[in-house]
Amino acid sequence: MTSADHTAHDQPIETIYTGQWLRMMRRGHWEYAERTHGKGMAVIIVAVTPDDDILFVEQYRVPLGARTIEMPAGLVGDDHDHDTLESAAQRELIEETGWDPARVEVLLTGPTSAGMSSERIAFVRATQLRKVGDGGGVAGEDIIVHQVPRATAPMWLMQKQAEGYELDLKLWAGLWMIERNPDGSAVD
Repeated sequence: MTSADHTAHDQPIETIYTGQWLRMMRRGHWEYAERTHGKGMAVIIVAVTPDDDILFVEQYRVPLGARTIEMPAGLVGDDHDHDTLESAAQRELIEETGWDPARVEVLLTGPTSAGMSSERIAFVRATQLRKVGDGGGVAGEDIIVHQVPRATAPMWLMQKQAEGYELDLKLWAGLWMIERNPDGSAVD
């Protein structure tokens, strides 16, 4: 860390650009992005169906110019003033996959890309799922839902990567959190 990094927190924050969804900020010499709406938080949902299938979503991501495989996820408070991590996770899981969890548990919260964005994400475990719809997201999302047997999920993900899909690296943390808590203890 340079001395400029240590003193950056003492510098005023300057807005460089504001768009519809993102704002570019500068503090000292450091430039970063933040969201223009919501609470600067997102949720990623680790969900396994009663048949022991893991829920993944596929969608085209413009910044990557490719289709990605991810766990269901979404923003907290973007269109819902009284959103909590739990309510956002439940809403996003239903919207994206068509599965409604009876229980959601926030496991861990932290930065998504600490050197580029102020956004934080919460891993949420969703359990006791019940199928209530088709999923696919809201208007314009074009999400494809994949239910993959837990036993073959890592192999399936690597096959998707070989086919040219981009894989969200948080997938592996999510797979780990199916059976373990963040401290390494087994899930009850």
